[in-house]
Amino acid sequence: MSTATQPRPSDVERAFVRIAEGQVHLRRLPAAAAGHVPVLLLHASPASSWSLQDLMLALRAAGCLGEIVAPDTLGNGDSVPPTPDEPDIGYFAGTMDRLCDALGFDKVHAYGTHTGARIGCELAAAFPQRVARLVLDGITEYQDKLREAVIANYAPVVEPDEYGRHLIWAFNFCRDQALFFPHFMKDAEHRLAVPMPPAAVLHKVTLDVLKTLDTYPKPYLAAFRYRAFERLPLVTAPTLLLRPETELALLNASVATALELLADGRDAVTAGTAAAKAAVIAPFLQDHAS
Repeated sequence: MSTATQPRPSDVERAFVRIAEGQVHLRRLPAAAAGHVPVLLLHASPASSWSLQDLMLALRAAGCLGEIVAPDTLGNGDSVPPTPDEPDIGYFAGTMDRLCDALGFDKVHAYGTHTGARIGCELAAAFPQRVARLVLDGITEYQDKLREAVIANYAPVVEPDEYGRHLIWAFNFCRDQALFFPHFMKDAEHRLAVPMPPAAVLHKVTLDVLKTLDTYPKPYLAAFRYRAFERLPLVTAPTLLLRPETELALLNASVATALELLADGRDAVTAGTAAAKAAVIAPFLQDHAS
């Protein structure tokens, strides 16, 4: 049983770390004990590392005693924009590999959700020496027709408007994602059967979109273009695939395919809360001999 003390939100520190592109913003929980592999958490689009703070605290409470770090993906949150005009997931994985160097991390356990899952997958595929264990929370490879539709419509470039109409757009963009997938296909077939997030959460995500209005589409489009099923066979790290009860059916249905492609994969059904996810992630990571 874990002897970790109950962490508090005030324990989460914020910092900037410089890589070639500029400063990467991150949230971190310092290590509670020496000798543990750090955990790198990669967030979903279009949010930032604040969206993983509850998971950071839950992982510490569940017994993950090493340093826990959640960076803002380049182009999201308070990190610098990506350098290429059309960066791919390989580029974002490379920035995380270089961030690990800057932080002095030899190996990490990597967790990623949605866009972050694709970055984590590619980090493990392209830099196998970096990732000890991998957790993927929502990953698939979209069929061509859907991929083309989401690339064309999912993350539009929106300019600031003199009447503030971009402010209303940003809130409804975030709200519609809780109602439909894809959010621009507003019909019964694409209606999601999950509760609307609290207004405070929608507010926070909206602020993230507004903060990076000119760059937020770049990680999104890279994620939709990513050929996950082509890259999963290159992942050699033991991998845990989460199947949260609140996840998109399309993503959970992809777990079976992903397991067939992975060299060492397993899955876990869990509730959608941070505590429930941490309860299955922590034992999987602790099974690694540091």
